[in-house]
Amino acid sequence: MTALSCPACGAEVPLRSAAMPYAVCGYCHSVLLRQGEGLSDIGKSAVLPFDVSPIQLGTSGAVDGLTFEVVGRVRWGWQDGSWNEWLLSCGDGKARWLGEAMGQYMLLRERPDLDSHPLVDRFARGEAFRVGDRIDDYSVTDVKEARCLGGEGDLPFPTPPDWTMTSIDFRDTAGGALSVQRDAQGVMAYEGRYHSLAELNPRNLRSIEGWPMPANYR
Repeated sequence: MTALSCPACGAEVPLRSAAMPYAVCGYCHSVLLRQGEGLSDIGKSAVLPFDVSPIQLGTSGAVDGLTFEVVGRVRWGWQDGSWNEWLLSCGDGKARWLGEAMGQYMLLRERPDLDSHPLVDRFARGEAFRVGDRIDDYSVTDVKEARCLGGEGDLPFPTPPDWTMTSIDFRDTAGGALSVQRDAQGVMAYEGRYHSLAELNPRNLRSIEGWPMPANYR
């Protein structure tokens, strides 16, 4: 892991993934764009609110033969709560997202080919999904209007505090997960599976007061 100095405050900014163009300074919360061997300050990210997730930057793990390390996070809020989307740098050289809400984990990869699905295309043009609607074997389980609460670490995009989106979660009967999100830039689809924390074989979890962390998670 390399590190550069934040152009806004001078603090050291660890760079965990060479593939990600943005990083958030952990001290002054500046959103930094990588430019050659330097960093450019392009704005501010909202300050992440406290949460009780056991995941943190640097958490690693392995699931279904795929190793990963957490390199970034975006936190989203909606009218009834909030959730995390952790960016994973994986052993196959690709990035994935780990959605985390209420103790459930969705390991997801981008499915840009689904953008041309007729229902996704209609969603991109402004139509709504409702709970129970279906895409192939997946049924809609949740529809949320969300606002970005902040970001940290390395990311593929900036995380301005005025960023909003519509997030649709789907699930099938075999534990499969599909997430479709729409913001001002367009629509993205992600597909994967639900996993328990134990199935992720995590290491370097965050200590939480009152939670006796298993020795093999440290």
